Amino acid sequence: MSQNEQIEQSYLASLERHQLLFETMANYHQECIRLLEACHSTLAKGGKVIWFGNGGSAADAQHLAAEFVVRYKLERGPLASIALTTDTSILTAHSNDYHFDTVFERQVQALCKPEDLVIGLTTSGTSNNINLALAAANEIGANTVALTGRDGGDVKNIAKLPIIIKNDETARIQEAHMFIGHWLCEAVDMLVAEQL
Repeated sequence: MSQNEQIEQSYLASLERHQLLFETMANYHQECIRLLEACHSTLAKGGKVIWFGNGGSAADAQHLAAEFVVRYKLERGPLASIALTTDTSILTAHSNDYHFDTVFERQVQALCKPEDLVIGLTTSGTSNNINLALAAANEIGANTVALTGRDGGDVKNIAKLPIIIKNDETARIQEAHMFIGHWLCEAVDMLVAEQL
């Protein structure tokens, strides 16, 4: 088999795994409706949506916070949302002076209020910095959600609403998380538009 044929085969195999995953996405319908209700309730009370994750999940957290603050599809006012992964001074100072495990916990303690919704993205469910931050948000009285994968790891017992994508491939889990995030943006836009 030539290199070009191997590359084409790899592409088709990856696409097939993506399609198989998305055939299961209807299984998460009820959890996603609960996520939407939590998000809408938070915004209606004047709270904010706080996102964080590591690596690709950090990028996804920033992406989704931007969709809330700027817009998704509909023209509307900004929605209160922030990603805890964007301030390099806080991230590096805290990691240097204390520990990387508590880098999001500290920010949650500083910024989170009981009316907020705190969403941690972790494909494994075992990231200490995500789990500690969600536990801190629980102590504050905020609503907590984990977008996770595999078997849910430790985070399934920490977040008030764990959404566990039952897949073992990091890329596929992240694709599912972004689908959920984009749907959430679209659904929140619809609810906000109804109130205009």
